[in-house]
Amino acid sequence: MSALRFYTNESVPVAIAVGLAQRGVDAWSARDSHNLGLTDEEQLEFAYHERAVVFTHDADFLVLASQWTEQQREHWGVIYVQEQKLGIGECIRRLVEYALFLSAEDMKNRIEFL
Repeated sequence: MSALRFYTNESVPVAIAVGLAQRGVDAWSARDSHNLGLTDEEQLEFAYHERAVVFTHDADFLVLASQWTEQQREHWGVIYVQEQKLGIGECIRRLVEYALFLSAEDMKNRIEFL
């Protein structure tokens, strides 16, 4: 079983990826990967190739991930929370819990709400 990895798209503050990394979680942002401006589909494809869960504030990823599942295309999971619903620290705390208790395989093709 492999550890969860997090990829934050450009809707998420970079501080979340930084905070996760500081806590020993493998995490990086779209900015870190030079992926700013990619479409949601391209972002999900990138995360798939990196075996990473997408953490996002963009509800379009919920639709996209559902479509991929219906088309029998695999992804490594999407975790969504509405922007401004939780602060940066609370997002980090909850994502660390995911990393502690779930493996990458546990999140495969799943959609979770933070």
